[in-house]
Amino acid sequence: MKMQLSFIGVITLLFVSCTNHAQVDNTAEASTSTTDSEMTMTKSITETEHYVHAHGMPFKGKILMVASSPSVSEQTGWPIGFWAAELTHPLHVFQEAGYEVELASTEGGKIVMDGYSNPTDASGYSAHDVISLGYMQLDWFNQMLENTKKITEVNADEYDAIFLVGGQAPMYTFRGNHDLEKLFADFYESGKPSSAVCHSTTLLLEATTSNGELLVNNKTWTGFADAEEDFADQAVGQKIQPYRIQEEASKIEGTNFKVAAPFSSYAIADGNLITGQQQNSGAAAARLVVELLTQ
Repeated sequence: MKMQLSFIGVITLLFVSCTNHAQVDNTAEASTSTTDSEMTMTKSITETEHYVHAHGMPFKGKILMVASSPSVSEQTGWPIGFWAAELTHPLHVFQEAGYEVELASTEGGKIVMDGYSNPTDASGYSAHDVISLGYMQLDWFNQMLENTKKITEVNADEYDAIFLVGGQAPMYTFRGNHDLEKLFADFYESGKPSSAVCHSTTLLLEATTSNGELLVNNKTWTGFADAEEDFADQAVGQKIQPYRIQEEASKIEGTNFKVAAPFSSYAIADGNLITGQQQNSGAAAARLVVELLTQ
């Protein structure tokens, strides 16, 4: 009787052992299946890495930004200057990428932002521009606006790129400005990134290279669009600008002036000439400058 019980006990233990072994195998299979599933999931993972310059690190180079000195609109009678976002948004891109920025202007000294571009303006037109608002809280930024270098005092050899800031005043102070045309051409012919955004692209309507050829000859570029001028005129109830860049560019043979949807972020790099359509395109144009500098 005892022998029978022992035999039955042995059979029972074997059955339990085999069952447990089967469970272990099933678990292993399940584990393998999960691992395969996880491996499949890893294929859809997206990773991104973006350089951000840390405080105190040495600069990679120096970029010259040029804004207009204050002027008065002959169309509206308004005091006019530079558009805030077209300075601050590219400035943020350049500083984050590790570049020192120096600011110059057509006449030197103090520069002022267009009223509608000021995020604290009563119109609320640029109230969303928190980047400009942030810079306006910084003493060094305000001091930079108070004391800009005159473009005739600039040595292009000291900089790695040039970036022209737009606004309403460039329509009067940039076009036909031979000192600025020569400075910009010096950068361009040296192979350095040469950029202009919004109404600052008016300079390119007449700027020439050292051989007398229009700088935009055989180039694709952009600037403030006619449709955007229509919107601005309707918003204030009168004609704002003395002429239109897109309309003037269309009269130039051998160049390709392109625009995207009104007020979209749109920038073009054609060789080392970089242009941005309007105030929402400054950061995009600045990123193209940085890309060229890091190639």
